[in-house]
Amino acid sequence: MTDAATTRPAVPLAGVIGNPIGQSRSPLMHKHWLQRYGLRGDYVPLQVREGDLDAVIRALPRMGFVGANVTIPHKTAVLRIADHVSDRAAAIGAANTLIFRDDGSIHADNTDGYGFMANLRAGAPDWDPRGGPAVVLGAGGAARAILVALADAGVPQIFLANRTRNKADGLRAEFGDHIKVVDWTEVSVALPQANLLINTTSLGMTGQPPLHIDLDTLQPHATVTDIVYAPLQTPLLSAAAARGCVTVDGLGMLLHQGVPGFEHWFGRRPEVDDALRAAVLV
Repeated sequence: MTDAATTRPAVPLAGVIGNPIGQSRSPLMHKHWLQRYGLRGDYVPLQVREGDLDAVIRALPRMGFVGANVTIPHKTAVLRIADHVSDRAAAIGAANTLIFRDDGSIHADNTDGYGFMANLRAGAPDWDPRGGPAVVLGAGGAARAILVALADAGVPQIFLANRTRNKADGLRAEFGDHIKVVDWTEVSVALPQANLLINTTSLGMTGQPPLHIDLDTLQPHATVTDIVYAPLQTPLLSAAAARGCVTVDGLGMLLHQGVPGFEHWFGRRPEVDDALRAAVLV
């Protein structure tokens, strides 16, 4: 905790902390909301090196900041800095949202799982979490948040595949027996049972290697979502749509995960709509 209490600034500030940070679209999103609702405040990108993270975060409340988002590579490290960690951030093992309380304390939360589920329900309103297993590709930070969110939603079983199997095995050991690890090269074995297929890797993103996965055994009633949003329509989503599957792009996860933080910082719950999507995609 900071050694002196703070008072809420007349012009509240928030930002996104990462290294690098120039690629983040969060400033476009939050600035759009501030302008739309006529609220005083600002949201800025903050490039912070690992060795400076503790000092920077503890200084922010004194500079008029009411909170911040956190992105790669700091999502785990901020848990050690925070005075209070939410149950879901503790379960996921990472935080993406910081709230600076009026007494100077730092509260860490994780809204990635919330953002994922809100986007999925908006894009696939008929998807039933209890309708069958999910297949999750990847075992990184995003996968951790999504695994917790799926379990909380009541998904009965999760097939997890990662290019490095030991990382997937580690998540199974951590999160429970409802997760079944399958080899990356054998994902097609799990696809016939899938009610939901999720790509949490960067494969298929602009500038990254392609995601090679054969969807021939995927049932047309399955829902497919990709957390990649550059390009918005990834090859995975195109292939799934061609099979008749409902598809959900990854941009909405970014947009929805920002809602709780903005509401805490600026006192207004914002809407995720087409105008916001357009503002972020410029």
